[in-house]
Amino acid sequence: MADTQSALVVDDERDIRELLVVTLTRMGLRVETAATVAAAKAQLAGQEFDFCLTDMRLPDGSGMDLITHIAAAHPGMPVAMITAFGNVEAAVEALKRGAFDFVSKPVDLNILRELVRNALRLRSEHETAQTQSPGGRMLGQSPAMQTLRQTIDKVARSQAPVYIHGESGSGKELVARTIHHSGPRTSGPFVPVNCGAIPAELMESEFFGHRKGSFTGAHADKQGLFQAANGGTLFLDEVAELPLGMQVKLLRAIQEKSVRPVGGQAEEQVDVRILSATHKDLAKLVELGSFRHDLYYRINVIELSVPPLRERGDDLPVLSAAILARLAERHGLPAPPSLSDDALAALRAYSFPGNIRELENTLERAMTLADGELIHASDLRLPQAAPVPASEPSAAIPVATIAPAPAAPAIAAPVPAAPGTNGDLTGAMEQLERAAIEKALLENRYNKTKTAAALGITFRALRYKLKKLGME
Repeated sequence: MADTQSALVVDDERDIRELLVVTLTRMGLRVETAATVAAAKAQLAGQEFDFCLTDMRLPDGSGMDLITHIAAAHPGMPVAMITAFGNVEAAVEALKRGAFDFVSKPVDLNILRELVRNALRLRSEHETAQTQSPGGRMLGQSPAMQTLRQTIDKVARSQAPVYIHGESGSGKELVARTIHHSGPRTSGPFVPVNCGAIPAELMESEFFGHRKGSFTGAHADKQGLFQAANGGTLFLDEVAELPLGMQVKLLRAIQEKSVRPVGGQAEEQVDVRILSATHKDLAKLVELGSFRHDLYYRINVIELSVPPLRERGDDLPVLSAAILARLAERHGLPAPPSLSDDALAALRAYSFPGNIRELENTLERAMTLADGELIHASDLRLPQAAPVPASEPSAAIPVATIAPAPAAPAIAAPVPAAPGTNGDLTGAMEQLERAAIEKALLENRYNKTKTAAALGITFRALRYKLKKLGME
C-alpha cells in the first residue's frame, strides 16, 4: 500500500482501536483515530482520508449517523461498519445507508485486511469512475436507461448484495456484469450461475465444492462456485429456483463469509460479493412460503429494476445497430446491413415480450431474409394480431408469419409433431433448409451464386445460412 493512503478508525474501546491501528499500520496506512461521532466529524473536516472504519455504538450517537454523514459529505470515501456478531439487521441497514462493507466482532484480521484492500482499490478508481460511465456497455439514452446507469454507478462502489429484477431477456446479467466491472472487484472473477440448471442433489457440491471420496463419483477434490468467485462476484441468476434446503445453506455462507466443502472438516473463508436476479416476484414467493424471508432480506439489500424493451423505444436505433454489427462480425460479413425507416417504425410499434433477446433473434432472422444491404419491415416477420370478424365465425383466420401460437382453448386437441422432430419446430425448419440448400448446390454444381439465385435469396444470405447450418 502507498504510504500516502490513510484511514480513520472510530471506536470508543481503546483496546480495539489499538488493535486496528497496529493492523492497518502494518498494511502501510497512516491511521488516525476517534472515540466519538463528533471527534470523527472533526477529523473528516480537517483532512482527507482514503477509508473509514467505524463501530456501530458510540458514546454520542451511532455509527449509522456517521455513515450517513460520510455518504453525503465525502461520497468518494469508502466506509465500513463494525457490527456485533450475528447482527444482520444492523449490517443491512449500514449497507443501505451507503456503507462499503461490514465486519463482525470479534474482528477476523484476515477478513479485515481483505476488506481494506478492496476499499482502497475502490478509492483509487473513484476518480476514473467519475469521468467514465460505468454503464458504458449498456447502450441507450432513454430516461429509463439513464436512471439505471446512475443507480449502477452508486451500487458499484458498495459491497452490498444487489437483487436485480426484470423480465426475461431484459439484460439482467449484463447489469450484473456492469456492476462487477464498475467496482473494486473488476480484477477479480465474475462467476455467473443459473440456479435452475443445477440438479438439486448436486447443488451443495456445485456451490461449496467437495473433497475426494466424499460421495460416489468424487474422484478428486473439486472447487465450488464460491471458491471460484473468491475476490470477485458471484451472480445467482434465477435465484428463485433454489430449493428451500439450499436456501438455508446459502444464507449461512453469505452471513458467515465462509463455506464448508462436502466431506470437508473445516470451513474456508471466502470473499465474494453476491448479485442475484430473477424474472419472478420474489416478494410474492416469500408470502407463499417457497422462498425464505431471511434469505430474501439478505440478498435484497439494494434492488435494481431493469426496464423492459417496450419502455426503451428511443434506444431501438442504437441497440439494433450494435446487434447487427455484432452479427455481421460473427458471420464474417464485410459490413452490417441497415434498417429502413419502415423497419425501424415496425420495431417501435412492436411490444417485444422477449425483450433484448427477442430483438436479437428478430434481427438475425431479418439478416437472412433481406435482399441487399437494407432490412425492410417485411424482413422482420414480426407477429401481428389478426382480428376475427364477429359476423363470420366460420371464415378462415389468417395466421401471422412466424407468430407465437394463440392462447390455448380450455380443451385443445394435441398437434402431432413432424416425424423425427420431437415437436422441435426450429430443428424441423433447419432440416428443411439444409435439404433444400443441399439439393440446390448439387443441381448447380456447387456454384454458390447460381445456388442463391435458384433458392431466391441473396448470395450474402446463402453464406449466412451455410455458416449457421455448419455446411461451409
